Amino acid sequence: MDNLFRFLDPQDLSSRRCVWVNGPVIVGAGPSGLATAACLREQGVPSMVLEKADCIASLWQHRTYDRLKLHLPKQFCQLPKLPFPEHYPEYPTKRQFIDYLESYAKHFDINPRFNECVQSARYDETSGLWRVKTVSSNGEMEYICRWLVVATGENAERVVPDIEGLGEFKGEIVHASEYKSGESFRGKKVLVVGCGNSGMELSLDLCNHSASPSMVVRSSVHVLPREIFGKSTFELAVFMMQWLPLWLVDKILVILAWLVLGNMEKYGLKRPSMGPLELKNTQGKTPVLDIGALEKIRSGDIKVVPGIKRFNNNEVELYNGEKLDIDAVVLATGYRSSVPYWLQEGEFFSKNGYPKRPFPHGWKGNAGLYAVGFTRRGLSGASSDAVKIAQDIGNVWKQEIKQVKQRTTARHRRCISCISQF
Repeated sequence: MDNLFRFLDPQDLSSRRCVWVNGPVIVGAGPSGLATAACLREQGVPSMVLEKADCIASLWQHRTYDRLKLHLPKQFCQLPKLPFPEHYPEYPTKRQFIDYLESYAKHFDINPRFNECVQSARYDETSGLWRVKTVSSNGEMEYICRWLVVATGENAERVVPDIEGLGEFKGEIVHASEYKSGESFRGKKVLVVGCGNSGMELSLDLCNHSASPSMVVRSSVHVLPREIFGKSTFELAVFMMQWLPLWLVDKILVILAWLVLGNMEKYGLKRPSMGPLELKNTQGKTPVLDIGALEKIRSGDIKVVPGIKRFNNNEVELYNGEKLDIDAVVLATGYRSSVPYWLQEGEFFSKNGYPKRPFPHGWKGNAGLYAVGFTRRGLSGASSDAVKIAQDIGNVWKQEIKQVKQRTTARHRRCISCISQF
């Protein structure tokens, strides 16, 4: 420990408190961070989890709508070492998932340091250690560690598009992260910008609360039924991928979707030329799993409209020349990674905040840097990365403990030998 501080700037030590972490620092206490901490504990490796919010899984607790459920069956969303309770439904609710995460943290005795906002993290080549600077209500802190695990995920920061006139719009504007229920929009004409899973589901929720949503669809989109012949579409795709090439699985999924859902182009939903799985793997665009929005689109309760040209007071002009009077705007425009804002590193992560190497190789960088939750494959991808990270660090940890024990034993034997000579 004394040798460590010889490498650190004394000026830094006097201006902030420094903490040595005997194990990895994990940035983020969402599902990815919790999974990694749990897997490390199973390997006998201590860790420290830093979280800028006041709770675990803050995205789920503070930035999701009330009707949200997991879009995939629970067996594909559970974290390592602890399955969902058996009594949970096939698609757990938001509250059930939060309860599961809280019980997960308690089960593995994971106690994050909350309200610790990471300002920067950089690798100190002189000392061979990572320096993670945070700020909280108690002031500045610096954590020193050998391993850094980035677990802030793909949905750290909301994306707000730059649309002409949006700032002058007189009505209410909310991002999907602020939307809770359609109740507050009852009787209003609402423009939903975005046609992904969130855009579709928010439009459905608005319908169910007697609002009149118009959903902006700027480009092509894959819409698949959540279940096909009583079986999860995702589960069916996973099964087929074991035996068939990706292009063939994509073709089968598109044919099945057409049989179940019919031709959706006449409703303004054009399919991309690239298959749903290939599009997900190459561009990260998740296919929409329909849970009832298509029925509302067919009936006209949800109106599909093309891209936005500009806003003007309480009116929106579309690219086809049509003008709509609207009362509110909901931006279902997604999220982005926050990594570029605080991680001072340019080899492992790209400028968009994702690892440069594609799945399944994007979990490990150089000098003890790791990433979990950036696979674009949901919770199952995060769990897979967490297991690999814990095993990788655990192997080094166990080897070093073994070497320390051997040195201690050797010194003890030398002492006995010296005493026996007298």
